[in-house]
Amino acid sequence: MLKQRRLIADQVAASLFEAEAAIDKALAKAAQLAGIMPGLREQAGLSALVGQQAVERAGEAYAALALARRAICETHKELSLAQQQIGLGAVMYGTVDKPPTMADPQNPPRLQAVRRAAI
Repeated sequence: MLKQRRLIADQVAASLFEAEAAIDKALAKAAQLAGIMPGLREQAGLSALVGQQAVERAGEAYAALALARRAICETHKELSLAQQQIGLGAVMYGTVDKPPTMADPQNPPRLQAVRRAAI
């Protein structure tokens, strides 16, 4: 049973990492598009009015992708909880360390009081 859960978790993790990478790539491409349009417009000697709606739409696309990235990050957090629930908490997926709040969702880091700096 544990072996079957591990195989399923492996498939879910691979799919999650692919989705995260795809969203990050799309986000980078949308940012590149939004960033290049104003400079090219200026090089062409065109009025700022030309292509304004396209710049706005590119910004909307970027914002939508940022929301998609947030959603996939939340999915990742929820899957980390599910991983614990099915007894695979000791299994590490991915090649980078998670932030402490994701690495141990049951014990997030506590805020600590700091001494006020003298001004």
